[in-house]
Amino acid sequence: MAESAQGPGRVLVAVYAVFALAAGARAAVQLATQFDEAPLAYLLSALAAVVYVLATVGLARGGRGGRRTAYAACGVELAGVLVVGTLSLLDRAAFPDDTVWSGYGSGYGFIPLVLPVLGLLWLRHLSEGALPQNSPPPKSPPSKPPPSS
Repeated sequence: MAESAQGPGRVLVAVYAVFALAAGARAAVQLATQFDEAPLAYLLSALAAVVYVLATVGLARGGRGGRRTAYAACGVELAGVLVVGTLSLLDRAAFPDDTVWSGYGSGYGFIPLVLPVLGLLWLRHLSEGALPQNSPPPKSPPSKPPPSS
């Protein structure tokens, strides 16, 4: 198992997976049955689902590539929650139906606002653990005295 998916990372992977499934299912139903009512909101929910899938895969995979994927996904998610959350409050007409990120994720208990912050903090913790510690260089063995005559 990847180091990013152990301990608290395992909880993050599980929560991201649940959100990927929930946002994806919601978006699929809305896009298939109500697209003309609020296309922007439903497309943003589909985007959120893709971001959650990428975060899940990145965190579960671990390693350098997985952490990069997870960093990007968490960053996009945080930006999306902040931008969409703000716009959904300022211009309600643009969002006749909620997205996962509307009102900063208020429909989901604000978890979409907190989750990327926790993800980024966890990834930073992992990165700090991968850095070499400041330890003194190894001592060279004592030199041999010159042979006596």
